[in-house]
Order: sequence, then C-alpha cells, then structure tokens
Amino acid sequence: MVDKEKIKLCAKNIVNAINIQKKGENVLIRGGVYAQDLLEEIALEVYRNDGIPVITSTSDDYKEAVFQDSSISSEILEVTPLHYLKLIENIDAYIVIETDEDPGVRSRAPRNKLNAKIKYLAPIKDVLYGMKKEYAPGKKWCYAGWPSKKAAKYYGIEYELLEKFIVSGISIPQETMNEITVKLSENFKNAKNVYVRDDLGTEFWVNIQDRAGIQDDGLLTDDQIALGLLGGNLPAGEVFFPPHEKMGEGTLFCPLTRDRLSNKIIKNVHLKFKNGQLLIDEVTADENLNDLINTFKHSEKIDRDNDLPEIRTYNVAELGIGCNPEITRAIGYILTDEKINGSVHLAFGSNKMMGGTSVSQLHWDFVTAPQANITVEYKNGTKKQIMEKGKLVL
Repeated sequence: MVDKEKIKLCAKNIVNAINIQKKGENVLIRGGVYAQDLLEEIALEVYRNDGIPVITSTSDDYKEAVFQDSSISSEILEVTPLHYLKLIENIDAYIVIETDEDPGVRSRAPRNKLNAKIKYLAPIKDVLYGMKKEYAPGKKWCYAGWPSKKAAKYYGIEYELLEKFIVSGISIPQETMNEITVKLSENFKNAKNVYVRDDLGTEFWVNIQDRAGIQDDGLLTDDQIALGLLGGNLPAGEVFFPPHEKMGEGTLFCPLTRDRLSNKIIKNVHLKFKNGQLLIDEVTADENLNDLINTFKHSEKIDRDNDLPEIRTYNVAELGIGCNPEITRAIGYILTDEKINGSVHLAFGSNKMMGGTSVSQLHWDFVTAPQANITVEYKNGTKKQIMEKGKLVL
C-alpha cells in the first residue's frame, strides 16, 4: 500500500488545494475508513496551516448495509440531516477523499436508494457550491482520489497502476503542473470556437469566447477565489472552460465511463448535442445505458422540484483538455480519466462553480480516447490546430 512519505506529500498537496488564508478556518475532511491514514495526515497538515480540522469517515460495510437493509427505506434516505447541513453551513472548506474502497458497493445498490441520494444531497450542494444566492459564492473544496486493491479489481487493472495514476498523479510538484497547464492555456488566448474530433466518432464544437480558462495545476490561487472558482479535483492536470451553455453541437464518443450514482461501467457511449443541449433520447451505449439515462432524468426531476428559473441538466457545462503526464489510459474512474494526456472531456449540467451560468444537481464529464484532434478558431477569424492525435502541435 502507499508508504508514509507519499501519504504526507499527498496530504500537503491536498491542503494546498484549499488555500487556507486565515487562522482558524474550519475544514471538514470526509472519506472512507480505508484511507484513515491519509485523512489524519490531512488533518495534521490543516493544523500546521493554522486551520481547524474535523474528520468524518464511513466504511463500505456500513454503506452496504444502508443500501441492502430492506428495513431502511429510500424515503428516509431522501431526508437531509439538518445537523449535518448546519455543519456544512459553518465550514470554510471541504475536503473529500474517495469514500468507496470498493466502487462495487454502489453498483449493487437498489436504484431507488441511489435516487434518494440525489435528493439528500441537493440542499448540501446549494450550500457547498453557492447554488442559491444566500449561500454564494460557496465553500472552498477539494475532491481527491485514493487507491485500494478492491478498486483496482473493480476497474480490472493492477493495483500498482491505480496507485501510479492517483498517488503519483497527486504527487507531481505543483510548480511542474503549473508549467504544463500554462503552456497548454496559451493556445486558447482570444479563442472563439473549439473544434474536437477523432477517428472513433467524436466530432463537435463549442464556444468559449470571453469565458475564463482555468489552469488546473492543483493550487487554488487568491485570484481564483476572487472570481468565485473555489475548488478542484486531485489528481490535477487539465485546462478547462465553462463554454456558452446554449451553443455548440456534434457528437462525443466516450469509450469508458461509469454511472454517477451506481458506479456501473458504461462502455462506448455516443452523446449527441445541439444548441448546447444533450439529446438524451439519442444517446447510445453498449451496456448500462438505462443507468445513464436514469441518472440524467432523476437529476432533471430534482432540478425541476427545486423551482430553478431554467432547467440546465442537459446543457454543456465544461470543455476540458487533460494533461497529467502520469495518467495514460482510461479505466472508468472519472477523476483520473479526465486528466489523461491528450484526451478531451465534455461535461453536462452544472457549471456555476467554475464561472458559468448553469445550476443543476448533475455535473457529468465524458472523456474521449487520448487521440483527440483540436482546432481553435480565434476572434479574428483565424484557425489553428493545436493538438493532433493527442499530441500538442508545437
């Protein structure tokens, strides 16, 4: 398993990702008990930065019992605990380490209980991401992966490879990651439209004109906080934009993803969108398509129940280009897949937390194969190919 020095290095980078700015900031740290050593090292690092940590953790056995015990109803699981909600309201930052040691726990869960989770989380997300005016701009946050042998088995890869993707991916010096993202970002200055295609079925465009690009190097800067960009994922390693939500069209081919709720693997997904909106009834996949559709439609239902001024569940939310040199292939784990060097991902749903205009309970990234071709059209009408088959064009 992960040695102590690597745990300490990852904890340091994770705490850097929430940018503790003043003495006494309240930091909630949540994760699975399998990662307890990391959770405690993060808490110690928070103390070293003059923050005040609190740790909460749960086991897979507990979650399995909640999902499988027939005497625990989905109706009671829909209820957001007010005492936990008050805790969220009173924190300054929120760190989550992958809570599932075995991603299969959720894939075995009854769908009605998974749907209950969306409703349970809705008021919490309102606070965390400032989705309602009274909670704006939200809390600082970081979501980080962590390896386990059970997860490696679930994804069908060797444990050592999963550890490399996650631990080595998090451990890259943040200065190095900054150099990579700055270099990639330079290609998007004064950009208007971005065109993406590959030989597997991806061909689409989106508009990013005058939308701020975000260099995900694992550091939360003061400038980002001032803009209301309050969080990110680790491993880092992407440049991303909130595109104009009602513009763009085409098809994205995603060879491998997993359902946002059930964790079930979904293969060879084709997603068509027009005028910035996913055509949910035209989505195809080789397996578990119903889980994908159910998650979108149940998220739409929660969005409608929340009386949002406009439903944005299906609108384009993010265009991202992966650039983490330690991550080289898709395994169905979005936290690493979206950072694959040479891949592109497109998300649908919420993007207010990254400077966009959409509010939704859903934010789902779909990643291309790492062989994308990218052409940028600039405001002056010129075009430039910046990536060919996953390699930056110098």
